[in-house]
Amino acid sequence: MIRVLLADDHTIVRKGLRQILEDGIHSLSFGEAGNANEALSLLHSSEWDIAILDLSMPGRSGLDLLKDIKSLAPKLPVLILSMHPEEQYALRVMKAGANGYLTKDSAPEELVKAVTIIVKGRKYISPKLSEQLLDVISKPKNSGEHTSLSDREFEVMTAIASGKTVSQIADMLSLSVKTVSTYRARIFEKMNFSNNAELTRYAIQNKLV
Repeated sequence: MIRVLLADDHTIVRKGLRQILEDGIHSLSFGEAGNANEALSLLHSSEWDIAILDLSMPGRSGLDLLKDIKSLAPKLPVLILSMHPEEQYALRVMKAGANGYLTKDSAPEELVKAVTIIVKGRKYISPKLSEQLLDVISKPKNSGEHTSLSDREFEVMTAIASGKTVSQIADMLSLSVKTVSTYRARIFEKMNFSNNAELTRYAIQNKLV
């Protein structure tokens, strides 16, 4: 029996994931969480063979939850699901300890393949992510200035580039407007941006949005 912890804030998405996995893999049991706190509660109350986390849950993100899981249950393999393309977050979440990264527009059989690989103790790496890893290895100095940003700064930068206001970002990340403004100032300092237009142009050129 493979015990799967699903964390996604959309019930219909969780149901769809369950159906895909049940159709492709035998002997599964599930625990479902709609946010990071519910996921941590399930983590404490039961044992799991794999956790599948949505990257963009409201409040504490899947990236925050990933770090908590790696602290509390370092041997638990984690697959990150996201609507964001691999160029944005795949390398970042793999560095944070994830065992795989899959976009939500992937084919159902790719999800089954990823889970099957990960529960066997291996990492799931898509062909596109393999290319990114090779680029980083062969050209470490050309991997992009945004790699110097912290995970939270990167989240704020991509949100700004997507056209969200400071208030909207604060609501999305459950932070104060003042805190988001501080992150924005740090980003501008590290990246030598003068305004949001420069930030957005950089994000588009580097395929971050």
